Amino acid sequence: MKDKDIEFLDVVALRGPNIWTYRPVLEAWVDIGALEDCPSNTIPGFYERLSGWLPGLIEHRCSPGVRGGFLQRLREGTWPGHILEHVTLELQTLSGLPGGFGKARETSRRGVYKVVVRAWQEQVTRAALAEARDLVMAAIEDRPFDVPATVARLRDLADRHCLGPSTACIVDAADDRDIPCIRLFEGNLVQFGYGARQRRIWTAETDRTSAIAEGISRDKNLTKALLSECGVPVPEGQQADSPQAAWEAAQDIGLPVVVKPRDGNHGRGVFTNLSNQADIESAYAVAVDEGSGVLVERFVPGNEHRLLVVGNRLVAAAAGEPAWIIGDGQASVSQLIESQINSDPRRGRTENHPLNVVRLDSAARLELSRQSLSADSVPAAGRRVLIQRSGNVAFDVTDRVHPDTAATVVLAAQVVGLDVAGVDLVAEDISRPLAGQRGAIVEVNAGPGLLMHLKPASGTPRPVGRAIVDHLFPADDDGRIPVVGITGTNGKTVVARLVARLLELAGRHTGLACSAGLYLGARQVEAGNHADWTGGRRLLMNRSVEAAVIENDSAVILGQGLAYDRCQVGVVTNIDHGDHLGDFDIQDTDRLVDVFRSQVDVVLPGGMAVLNARDPLVAGMAPLCDGEVLFFACDPALPAIAEHLAQGRRAVFVREGAIVLASGRDETRLAAIADVPLTHGGRIGFQVENVLAAVATAWALDIGVAIIRAGIEAYDIDQADAPGQFTLFERAGATVVSVNPLPEAGLERFKNPQTPQGMLKGAALTDLFLQIRIGGDQALFRLHNKLILAEHDSAPGSGAVDEEFIREHTHGYEEF
Repeated sequence: MKDKDIEFLDVVALRGPNIWTYRPVLEAWVDIGALEDCPSNTIPGFYERLSGWLPGLIEHRCSPGVRGGFLQRLREGTWPGHILEHVTLELQTLSGLPGGFGKARETSRRGVYKVVVRAWQEQVTRAALAEARDLVMAAIEDRPFDVPATVARLRDLADRHCLGPSTACIVDAADDRDIPCIRLFEGNLVQFGYGARQRRIWTAETDRTSAIAEGISRDKNLTKALLSECGVPVPEGQQADSPQAAWEAAQDIGLPVVVKPRDGNHGRGVFTNLSNQADIESAYAVAVDEGSGVLVERFVPGNEHRLLVVGNRLVAAAAGEPAWIIGDGQASVSQLIESQINSDPRRGRTENHPLNVVRLDSAARLELSRQSLSADSVPAAGRRVLIQRSGNVAFDVTDRVHPDTAATVVLAAQVVGLDVAGVDLVAEDISRPLAGQRGAIVEVNAGPGLLMHLKPASGTPRPVGRAIVDHLFPADDDGRIPVVGITGTNGKTVVARLVARLLELAGRHTGLACSAGLYLGARQVEAGNHADWTGGRRLLMNRSVEAAVIENDSAVILGQGLAYDRCQVGVVTNIDHGDHLGDFDIQDTDRLVDVFRSQVDVVLPGGMAVLNARDPLVAGMAPLCDGEVLFFACDPALPAIAEHLAQGRRAVFVREGAIVLASGRDETRLAAIADVPLTHGGRIGFQVENVLAAVATAWALDIGVAIIRAGIEAYDIDQADAPGQFTLFERAGATVVSVNPLPEAGLERFKNPQTPQGMLKGAALTDLFLQIRIGGDQALFRLHNKLILAEHDSAPGSGAVDEEFIREHTHGYEEF
């Protein structure tokens, strides 16, 4: 037994739906060594230390299902693997992420546990897991542990790697509508939907936001000119190229004026209500460094407002308030700013704060100088001092916006050409039309911040993320293409390739990720095994793909997760004799049910699970499907099929030598099984089953019967790039079935006598083998680097075989 320690043996990232949950998780394999004999109630002071360091654990309900449930377990006695799970979740919560899903389960090896935690952001969760291990060990060993420093590190990591709040609110809104999301890189570029129906956002810009419109919005002078031509009220202004020119422009326009950069943003270098030459020339000197030119505009009295337009509709509005301090006769201006303004908990430097920290920047210092004050001045008691005229636009006024004003800002966004726009407007009263108060639109911005509407300093938060999602995806659009997920022990690749071919015949440009390669239509993009998370994800990100077929074996589900969140059709071919047994602590075939059911769990409510009725383990998954179930099997008399049809549901089977599509009592004869080349006249039983699975899948996808018939009758798998698949030819009265060379990883299934490929009776496979069917008995031969399995008409065990035929094709043989 190892020492009392917690050791990570492995940490597996399951980036898609898996055996634990629909969401990405980290699965940590943890060896607790001698701590297996030390539950929490046997460690003096452990409960007190852990609950004192992490008081938020009181909210963890755990198996008792009540508040404080986990602490109850901790007091009664639980093991470090379970404790590690909850501490990791709590640290994630303290770092600003939701805690979420967690599990801890024993493995077949004593002292080794699987600890599973929701991975909102993989790097943050890995760090939280490592910190949780150190914290738990410190609590066990009665050592100090700096929880605040740990939380600060995790918060910093979350700030650097997680989506910003504006992007996150859009992603959350899409998730609420069951629209799939893919973060395309470490920044805020996110894909919604799959393949050809995807849309993209980058913070609050969408793939409908044109580069021309964004360019116009950056040029404030051009924006004003276009708005003015279309009747939108804007402040009169001129461009100035020197301090003297700025003063001359101000005199032409009429004092007071605003001086600001021509193409600045975030309010930097903006000076308002300027009335004398010195102030205007000083403002010019600052503004010129913030952009490519300086504008001088008429000062519009009133408060600054930010109105959000999404898809030709006003969805939110926020007002700004000036920042003031009140003198006490003792503290300086700088001190009063900190104590009276920046002490507001709503103010901060992160995106989680609706109000910014007030700084004594050039604009604030100019404002003070106009009041004959400086940062070090001590205002008299009761004196009200203006620090900042603009900014602090975070007070919700959406319900107060006058309808005429709403129509005007929508027009402004349309004139510039932005589908999502932040329109800056100055008015004394937002509930009145602009014309009567000489209000004006001063800017139209692309990629507007959303935080002021999500977390206003006061007022009602607005569902701006949902507005953007609804703009990209009308109510009847979820951004999904048909996705077919195929799993099971055998036949996956054949079924996947045939389904992809049928989809292509139906007119959909289809992507296929399988163990034979990555395909776009009939073109093989890459050879090799692409039946994994990466291969599937590449298809779903491809804008040309109109349907995707993705193969998943048990190793993918256990070690990577599915590439898609949900699918239209989920296929389970069989479980008969599972491959990968022993991997990931899956020790028996029955446990594979929990693995392969993941494919059924993710079928959409409007989708369908295609299940093998011959295999009771597969047929038993039917109640787990959120959608409908379509059974397939060679024998229509199977109880699963008979009961299914009696309920008016659908099944595919073989009757009197023909493939039949049955819905309740209605039956459609599709094609004679002898006419399907893949089955070699119906003589290869497992290929018949594969064809039935593919036919059932095509039917579930609403592909027409005529297309399905034509597809299966014309299709014969290309053996040259399908490792492990069978081909057949006739010669001198013998039927020869050959298998292409296999990678080493594929040999084990050929050694299993219960699998379709397991005809080698445990023999070692070298290059390829041939199965010669001449009659009833079998003899196995090694032909140099080839293996021959011969069946003949002679008496069992006689070993008679057409040696001339074998020598002709293999240059000699050796009985094996």
